[in-house]
Amino acid sequence: MEWTLSGQPGRSESCLRCRSDLRVCLNCLSYDPRSAYQCRDRRADPVAEKHLGNYCEYFEFIRRVYVPPAQGNPRESSARDTLKKLLGD
Repeated sequence: MEWTLSGQPGRSESCLRCRSDLRVCLNCLSYDPRSAYQCRDRRADPVAEKHLGNYCEYFEFIRRVYVPPAQGNPRESSARDTLKKLLGD
């Protein structure tokens, strides 16, 4: 669902569809699973539960394009096709 309000979401705001918290590390511009504590902002305190709302004062809502999940795994389908050709099925 698209965030249409001006400004950043508050600590207690949630998605109208799924009721998930919006102000979470996973929705932050600084979130990076490869960084220490999964955050590029060194000023921020470590957060243990990245999917729950928190009080980080450096939170900045990330802007990204929604891509619906693909039907099936294309890599798996390709591997199955190759195996069928190899076995003559």
